[in-house]
Amino acid sequence: MTSSQRGLTRRQFGAGLASLVTVAATTASSEAALRTIDTHAHVFHRGLKLAPGRRYAPDYDAPLSLYLEQLDRNGMTNGVLVQPSFLGTDNSYLVACLKEARGRLRGIAVVDPAVSADELRTLDRAGIVGIRLNLVGQPLPDLAAGEWKTLLAGVKSMGWQVEVQRNSSDLAVLAPQFLDHGVTVVLDHYALPDSKLGVADPGFQSVLKLGTSRNVWVKISAPYRNGAAGEDFANAAYPLLRNAYGLDRLLWGSDWPHTQFEASQAYEKNRRFLDTLIIDQSERAQVLASPYQLFRF
Repeated sequence: MTSSQRGLTRRQFGAGLASLVTVAATTASSEAALRTIDTHAHVFHRGLKLAPGRRYAPDYDAPLSLYLEQLDRNGMTNGVLVQPSFLGTDNSYLVACLKEARGRLRGIAVVDPAVSADELRTLDRAGIVGIRLNLVGQPLPDLAAGEWKTLLAGVKSMGWQVEVQRNSSDLAVLAPQFLDHGVTVVLDHYALPDSKLGVADPGFQSVLKLGTSRNVWVKISAPYRNGAAGEDFANAAYPLLRNAYGLDRLLWGSDWPHTQFEASQAYEKNRRFLDTLIIDQSERAQVLASPYQLFRF
């Protein structure tokens, strides 16, 4: 074989490899675009052991089978199960549900700050992709403490996220501290501004500025948790969040089964509200698909 023939072969090989990469990227992009992902739901039943000091305990069952029915009925391809605060750090039912769902779902766990690296790795293999801190009514964590620094280093190393539920005024201070640890941050339920102030809440305005980090996501979920005028607030908040974060940093969640709001809420109602919140179909499709990589589907 001459040198020119070898050169031609290398060029052909390079062109072929580039073509394969392009096809793979296009296929992955198309697959992601077809996804419709519910990023916030809970499953539980009354036989599970409840955490001490819980603020709430449901008197009904919300099993995996019923949640999967909700996904199917509403045209959702995938879902994310968030460990309920009333179950504490026992994630065994969550893990069992992820296994039963065979890859359709991902999970967000609740862990003790002193959790071992081995346990985190075990959760990771089970389909857990982050930890949740429901800090409503709780003292703010000292992220400079040794156990928190170790935990967040573990979260970062696995590419997990830290999902936080707290009022906007505290998130404006807390979220940058998480970012300083190099972790991805997800803020629950529109970042929960003061229900009387809505988008005028200075804390919410500060949360909008976090969009420039490109490492913070916001869930446009459960508008009813933002006061009696929650839908009005959501309609005012959405364009501000879209402009501050971009469509690829907004996440939709059903918040099923709407704990403490069961009498007034339903999966279908919240899914329909999304259609009125984001009228443009392509925008809505992007928001529903954007969790594809973040939750490692």
